[in-house]
Amino acid sequence: QRMKIASYLSTKSETFIIDEPTDGLHMKDVQRLIALFRDMVAQGNTIYVIEHNLDVLKSVDYLIDMGPEGGKRGGLIVAQGTPEQLADDPASVTGPFLKEILP
Repeated sequence: QRMKIASYLSTKSETFIIDEPTDGLHMKDVQRLIALFRDMVAQGNTIYVIEHNLDVLKSVDYLIDMGPEGGKRGGLIVAQGTPEQLADDPASVTGPFLKEILP
């Protein structure tokens, strides 16, 4: 997984689409990855992450909740906004889980 992430980041692109980057990583590595993504965004990069890890989801700027079936149902967006907005949105499938872990 680390090699996959390194190969993504070694490109000269300013926009990244990364699928499940935390899969198989230990929590310490997840925290390092989140910090790396924050640094990259601060440098002007855009990062789109497809993710289920709530520790990652609670730390992002903006979420698009595609419901329990995700892209399999044609990419239906059920809710979108900040993690706090999704936590309060009754249409969000992810919101109740975020609500439990947000301050």
